[in-house]
Amino acid sequence: MIQTPDSFRFTALPPLALYIHIPWCVRKCPYCDFNSHEAKQTIPEFDYIDALVADLTADLPRVWGRHVESIFIGGGTPSLFSPEAYDRLFSQLRALLPINPMAEITLEANPGTVEVGKFREFRALGINRLSIGIQSFNEVQLKQLGRIHDRNEAIAAAEAAHTAGFDNFNLDLMFGLPNQSLHEAMQDVQQAIRLQPSHLSYYNLTIEPNTAFAHAPPVLPDDDAVFDIQQSGQALLAEHGYAQYEVSAYARTNRQCWHNLNYWRFGDYLGIGAGAHGKITDAQQQKIFRLHKHRHPKEYLAATNKIAGEQTLSHNDVPFEFIMNAMRLHDGVEASLFTERAGLPITTITPLLQQAEQRGLLEWTAHRLSPTPQGRLFLNDLIALFLPK
Repeated sequence: MIQTPDSFRFTALPPLALYIHIPWCVRKCPYCDFNSHEAKQTIPEFDYIDALVADLTADLPRVWGRHVESIFIGGGTPSLFSPEAYDRLFSQLRALLPINPMAEITLEANPGTVEVGKFREFRALGINRLSIGIQSFNEVQLKQLGRIHDRNEAIAAAEAAHTAGFDNFNLDLMFGLPNQSLHEAMQDVQQAIRLQPSHLSYYNLTIEPNTAFAHAPPVLPDDDAVFDIQQSGQALLAEHGYAQYEVSAYARTNRQCWHNLNYWRFGDYLGIGAGAHGKITDAQQQKIFRLHKHRHPKEYLAATNKIAGEQTLSHNDVPFEFIMNAMRLHDGVEASLFTERAGLPITTITPLLQQAEQRGLLEWTAHRLSPTPQGRLFLNDLIALFLPK
């Protein structure tokens, strides 16, 4: 049971990031449960940029004086927008926010001959990291996943990232695909490694509610086969210098995604755009707020107030949310981060830490909280111990 004090006490504000959501894509993939909408007509990109700026302007009083350490533009397919639209957006961002000159700025992109030609222009605008949604290099699998690109376009996208000057980019790769064999899965990993990304997101296909796959599920490999694929993939990545640092994230030395690390370490982030979420720590009020914006693009564009909902986290919510994020990290977090970011003494969760330790799911010292190998395998069981009662 969580022993909660009467109030939070934040000794320092966490780092601040900015997430920007672009909700349009060419075609909705059957596994996708993100807030994405098929662009059946011309995308109103400049109207949407203006809406993003208005959204950010309204949020600014919550973060006066704080520097932004990273920006992540996700979707949807953000690379559908033109370089001219992003030029307009970044001009406004830099006028409104103090952005760290060394900030990591990521743009999600999907392979496709039209979009790849924009990579050099994106780099010139200050975008210094790409995240390219490959998912597979297997032609059959790409069709089953509803992807609009083929194997050659996937390879060309990674090569174009190098050519455009991106020395830091991620490739998304799925495993446990319909009827996928171990050999096929390893071929995907081997091809990804040959393209020399600095980072790989390597994750299991799951069937999410309210997706096309949920209504008509494909035949997936059984749990034992998926486990073998995952273990083999992890070993191959490690052999080639990609160290696992989170459940599904693997990176070369010093190439971890800073933006995502900030989420997992319970940092703060502004979220602008249709359906975007944000988390803000207010030291003056000694509170943590979560915000979410109107989800549908038309509703978001039309709304004067972009905020669809706001929640103040309770003393019971915060320990669970902290652990849910921090235990995704392969090596966990410094124990002092709980007091700093959750604003609560570590004694708040001591009985639960002891329980997790006794079950072999967590290692706990005065300096560090980290999942054990068993805890990483049974992460949901570890996190469930901290659910608010």
